[in-house]
Amino acid sequence: MNPTKQAFAERLIAAMQALGLEPKPAVLEREFNQRYWGKAMTLHGVRRWLRGETLPSHEKLLVLAEWLRVQPQELRDGPEVEARIRKAKARWDEGVGYTEREVFEAFLSLPAPQKKIVCEVILAFAKAQQLQ
Repeated sequence: MNPTKQAFAERLIAAMQALGLEPKPAVLEREFNQRYWGKAMTLHGVRRWLRGETLPSHEKLLVLAEWLRVQPQELRDGPEVEARIRKAKARWDEGVGYTEREVFEAFLSLPAPQKKIVCEVILAFAKAQQLQ
């Protein structure tokens, strides 16, 4: 079984339970179809979500997330992904001072061929540092 799909199913079940709903296909089908304006989902289709066999389309995921009162990316990918993104962003925000920001601004103003050369130089330095 696909771990991504299985993890989604677990989050879907937990979100339903958090609202006091039984995580049963009939409940999910009824509640989802009341909120979704596209082609109705079948009992079999929502059962496959709950079993971790398939993932909903983005459009359907948005409806599920709004109904279950969770962030779409958290329902789809889990809170771990958002935490990793926040950690990387914090590292960037905290680790970059005025001088580095000035250099980045100068880099962004360069024409594409010069940006490519600067990138190659930086990557060469980084690779050399890793080998030490």
